[in-house]
Amino acid sequence: MTNLPLDLTSEQNDYAQFLPALSTFYALFIGRQRRGLQIGEPYVDPARIPSILGGMEGMNWLDSKGLWRYKWSLHSAGHASLDLQKDMFREDQYRDRDKNYSWLLGDSGGFQIGKGKWEGDWRAGSGCEKAHKKRDGVLRWMDAFMDYGMILDIPAWVDRSPEGSAASKISSYQEAVDGTAFNNEYFIKNRNGNCKFLNVLQGENFAQADDWYAQMKKFSDPKHYPGEHFDGWAMGGQNMCDLHLALRRVVILGHDGLLEKGKQDLMHFLGTSKLEWAMVLTAIQRGIRKQFNENFQITFDCASPFLCTANGQQYTGYRLEQDGKWSYMMENSPDNKAWSNDTTPYDQICDSMYDNWMPSPITKGMKLNDVTIYSPTCTNRMGNITNTSWDSFSYMLMMNHNVYTHLRSVQEANRVFDEGRYPYMLVDEKFDKTEVKDVIARIFEIDDKDKQLELIDSHQKLWMMVVGTRGYVGKKTVNASSQFSSLFSES
Repeated sequence: MTNLPLDLTSEQNDYAQFLPALSTFYALFIGRQRRGLQIGEPYVDPARIPSILGGMEGMNWLDSKGLWRYKWSLHSAGHASLDLQKDMFREDQYRDRDKNYSWLLGDSGGFQIGKGKWEGDWRAGSGCEKAHKKRDGVLRWMDAFMDYGMILDIPAWVDRSPEGSAASKISSYQEAVDGTAFNNEYFIKNRNGNCKFLNVLQGENFAQADDWYAQMKKFSDPKHYPGEHFDGWAMGGQNMCDLHLALRRVVILGHDGLLEKGKQDLMHFLGTSKLEWAMVLTAIQRGIRKQFNENFQITFDCASPFLCTANGQQYTGYRLEQDGKWSYMMENSPDNKAWSNDTTPYDQICDSMYDNWMPSPITKGMKLNDVTIYSPTCTNRMGNITNTSWDSFSYMLMMNHNVYTHLRSVQEANRVFDEGRYPYMLVDEKFDKTEVKDVIARIFEIDDKDKQLELIDSHQKLWMMVVGTRGYVGKKTVNASSQFSSLFSES
């Protein structure tokens, strides 16, 4: 780890792409520092920023000035200001970016509808002004700032969410389908062409997933919507965490002519945090490229690096043991007010604290008290003495480390998987050794839909070994964790 790669874009190879789910808190620092410097009042004292960064822009991996660079990320409309007329300095990181250098996928905020955060009558044709304002705002925001965006889906599970159902007026699965179809029609008729859109597939079980697809696939079909059809797919609900269902879906999509080169070149898996799924999605991507579309790209996201920081933790490395459980390792971060004047190199401290410490470009240039900045008598911006030694910029520094380490873990896992190492989850050794990636490769070597589906169904027990994911980020800790929650909202 002495020579850490700084250009993670070039390290990506032909793997499925992990998209860091960009935090509004993180973007806020970059924007505020830009605007503050313009009027002579920097948001963060330049002396507070480690010199290795060369200023706040060194934190921006979407820019050529970043200490380390990575082209791809995701941001959610549910966390953004949808008012395009307002000068939103806190959103500069993505609003004012070089689109030739970076690429962003927009999540539509359907989760906010499901959880009751976006109130309004979301039933098809309701005429609700509040829902329409949000619907149109999401579309305009996507067209203005995103390269790809997800349509505004209403999750299939909303009727099981008391808050979501009450706020959205959606009381059944079919009302969620109808409301989503209504939003789809609006997006197709009113998009300006600057952003490409993904058709979101929902469903809580196989039957719902098949039904949802049957009702939604026309929106991606050039025959139904010539020149206006959606440009790819987003896998939500059971589709994103059930390998059996996901494989059936992509095979059916391919034979329905809905994975065509230049027409549907992207598929995103929402909220996918388990490390083993990075290799599974790479295997599926390679299969689709071989059989249906040589330009096809699979992406996936999770907010784990940011939530980990909010919980007062940091990535300390990864575990890639042969036939073992592969995972990111997260442990409590240094947090002690007695260390407020301790200038020991950060990596040196972490080497002594953890069994296996994985540095990042930013930690190589940090001192311990760049993070543990508060002494026992220091007060925060609100004039309060806190339980933690971290100030708000400490979170920013640790988020940068955690995002880098998560990315490196995903890329390194794919690399060693290609060399023949594997986790127990992706190999069945009870009888003859059967590897998940080998069966996936065989599926896409068959040019017959029925035979492909039969092969998929015959390996049901193998797919059941590949545990799904819902974004687990580790046990919540105190001090730095509770301090973050009191200062900033990520909902």
